[in-house]
Amino acid sequence: MSQGVLAKATPAEGANDVSLEEPKKMRENWRKKKELEEQRKLGNAPVEVDEEGKDINPHIPQFISSVPWYIDPLKRPTLKHQRPQLEKQKQSSSSGDWYKRGLQEHSVATRYRKGACENCGALTHKRKNCMERPRKVGAKYTGMNIAPDEHVQPQLMLDYNGKRDRWNGYNPEEHMKTVEEYSKVDLAKRTLKSQKLQEESASGNLEQVNSPRHQWGEKESNSQTERDSNSEDEDKYVDDIDMPGQNFDSKRRITARNLRIREDIAKYLRNLDPKSAYYDPKTRAMRENPYANIGKDLDEVSYAGDNFIRYTGDTISMAQTQLFAWEAYDKGYDVHLQADPTKLELLYKSFKVKKEHFKAQQKESILEKYGGQEYLDAPHQLN
Repeated sequence: MSQGVLAKATPAEGANDVSLEEPKKMRENWRKKKELEEQRKLGNAPVEVDEEGKDINPHIPQFISSVPWYIDPLKRPTLKHQRPQLEKQKQSSSSGDWYKRGLQEHSVATRYRKGACENCGALTHKRKNCMERPRKVGAKYTGMNIAPDEHVQPQLMLDYNGKRDRWNGYNPEEHMKTVEEYSKVDLAKRTLKSQKLQEESASGNLEQVNSPRHQWGEKESNSQTERDSNSEDEDKYVDDIDMPGQNFDSKRRITARNLRIREDIAKYLRNLDPKSAYYDPKTRAMRENPYANIGKDLDEVSYAGDNFIRYTGDTISMAQTQLFAWEAYDKGYDVHLQADPTKLELLYKSFKVKKEHFKAQQKESILEKYGGQEYLDAPHQLN
């Protein structure tokens, strides 16, 4: 009896040992998992790979990389559920798809068909949607002049970029019409030019190529024909131009070929020494004098830097006025350079007059007390 009791107690003790070891294993596995995550973040261990073979960033939190329990709790970490799902993606039309234009000319009916438009006889629309002029007797009753069917337009599902593509549906072959027009105009110009040369050669006004003047390259006074021929290509479509508010005449046209003055020198080309003045390419500014290391005076150079231009003219007087406005405002005067410039200018002029008068009185009082007027009247240089 006692042996049976002991035999029955032994499995219970083994079960208790297993139940005690399971939490230890769970804690150990959790600790190893945390250590592996730290090593992956430091780059010492290879990163985890999902089911598609893509690397998972170790810095991504667990609640993002782990698969939700309602999808599959047994799956390993993946980012597939974070990516756009193919079954939920809207299928958009390709860039080459567009609405069909024109009519189906190859399939023209010879008699009225049931369900077609009563006015024109086309099968692709009804009478209330017909764009043709209402006939006195419709095609349903006459059976004549059946209009061709329109194309059945596809239902395009364009994406964001497709809706805003200005070239969507453009046919590049339409540009050939413009090319043909230009080629015809060029051919007509060449024909007229050849006819004009033939007429001049027949009348004897054409200059001979082998003449002495042509050999020495002298310019003839009657070279207006050559200039006109050179400007024909430039003024090819001038007659077609209609500028509002202006009387445009191709004979008196002045072409601005280049707005840049050829004599102007770029700032960075004035001194190629890399230790010279710094040129800022973003603002196109060179504040220092590029000729400072060469030894030229400011009067000899045509450009002495942007700072030299800033300290010329009324710039210095404006800076002095601004400084006076700040000092006067600190002393209680309500003046401002931009808000009330007239008041500030009058106050500044009166201040300068009072300052000069005060200096003169101070000078006179010192001379009366100590003397020395004869030294002030003495010439600076003795001959």
